Amino acid sequence: MGMRGVLFYAFLAVFIDPCRGTLMNCEEVRKVFQMKEIGPVKSIPETPRTGSDLQVCLSKNLTCCTKKMEERYQVAARRDIQNLLQMSSSSLKFLISRNVAAFQETVDSLVHQAENHTHAVLLQTYRDLASPAAAPIGEFFTDVALFVLGSELSLEEASHRFFNALFPLVYERLVEPGLSRLSLPYAECVRAACRDLAPYGGAPSRLAAHISRASLPGRVFLQALHLGVEVINTTDHIQLSRECRRGLLRMSYCPHCQGLTASKPCMGYCLNVVRGCLASLAEVDAHWREFVRSLEMLSTRMHGAQDLEQVLLGVHELVRDAVAHAQMNAPRLSAQVHRVCGHPSRQPEQVSSVQHGGASQDSLPLKGMVRDAEDTLSNRRKEFISSLRLHRAFYGGLADQLCVSELASGDGLACWNGADVGKSYTLRVVGNGIKAQAENPEVKVKEADPVISQVIDKLKHVNQLLQGKSIPKLGTLDQIETGSGDGYSGECDDEDGCWGSGNGAAKRRRIVTIYETTGYYYG
Repeated sequence: MGMRGVLFYAFLAVFIDPCRGTLMNCEEVRKVFQMKEIGPVKSIPETPRTGSDLQVCLSKNLTCCTKKMEERYQVAARRDIQNLLQMSSSSLKFLISRNVAAFQETVDSLVHQAENHTHAVLLQTYRDLASPAAAPIGEFFTDVALFVLGSELSLEEASHRFFNALFPLVYERLVEPGLSRLSLPYAECVRAACRDLAPYGGAPSRLAAHISRASLPGRVFLQALHLGVEVINTTDHIQLSRECRRGLLRMSYCPHCQGLTASKPCMGYCLNVVRGCLASLAEVDAHWREFVRSLEMLSTRMHGAQDLEQVLLGVHELVRDAVAHAQMNAPRLSAQVHRVCGHPSRQPEQVSSVQHGGASQDSLPLKGMVRDAEDTLSNRRKEFISSLRLHRAFYGGLADQLCVSELASGDGLACWNGADVGKSYTLRVVGNGIKAQAENPEVKVKEADPVISQVIDKLKHVNQLLQGKSIPKLGTLDQIETGSGDGYSGECDDEDGCWGSGNGAAKRRRIVTIYETTGYYYG
């Protein structure tokens, strides 16, 4: 039997009359009731009573419970199971939330590095252009960072805005270089004419398309992680049915009424009660497994044109080539600008010493974020997926885990079977899921929890996006997160570019990052 079993029966001998099988006093019940902070001890009787007013903890023997205690015990049983759910999911939730923050930090670092490369290339190739171009470059990469992290701004517009702002600088230094800067009105006219003159060829649209295509899988990936945390938060706070609450009370605290405060339920009994209570969560299992699988599939597709790191670190080459294209077409551009804006109007020459040469060019400030060679988006995703894979069966085995690890009695030990201690549990043990509960002798399950059904629908939607079976439109991911919209726009072939360009509306939205365990950000 073991030492634990011996001690348990010794406990019974003290508080229960072995000859009559009846409870002798309620002192131990009072101690545990107070220790667990279940309620005021004044509601506990001094001596056992008949318990004719009880609704769940019924017994032929005398009891230490009153109806008010029974109500308190039911609240405690519900609190206990919800605390266990949160404890069980805490490592999974922390894993996802921590990696959301880590991905965002890596993206910030990557964007800073791409910005520095662009500064450096302009400084090396077009010395006079580099310093005054710092502000437009900085603004563009700020837009890029916002877009990559989920903002619904138009990258096409951001790219054109960047190249338009660059054109007066290119014009005065490379197309018609002079001894002084263009006057502000003339520079504004040149900027406004840029889009019609197309001095960079198709570079602005091409740059936006490259970054958009490479960003969209990452945006879906990141938003899917937010949804993963939402799923866990929702299931942590599942609403327990009346049948479930009564079943948990009967399993966990009804033995207390008989003075059996140290008892634990038999394994089969525990499985029936908890599988009944968490039947809706078991329905999440297949979709959660697919969610983990889909994240892994998407991660493996992020290479080549969909490798954000590779694309961003190549932006400087496209910018350099675009400027070179404008310089090669200087005669044409000069004539076109003259037709639109007239002949150049320049500022007085005293400002020229700041423009050409000088220390300001050599000391061009670069953003000093240094990246570890191993700290790449690809490596972070691989490590994360490897860890997440260990949790793919989380929902399928949740009820069993709670019983085995926390709630049920160990093999060979005396256990509570719903009526008494010491006898085995002989009723049929049902499986997991809603359908299996039709034969559950402990908890009747009528239908799936509608909140959990909504969570399953969201997982289905995001799995479609992760698998590249539909093209997300701007706003789709937020609709998935809030439960509105269908999130679909038809089938397509991933090799043909399911991720599209994702430019969308020009509305800029602020990204808020929260580094707590909830891990949410909202665009």
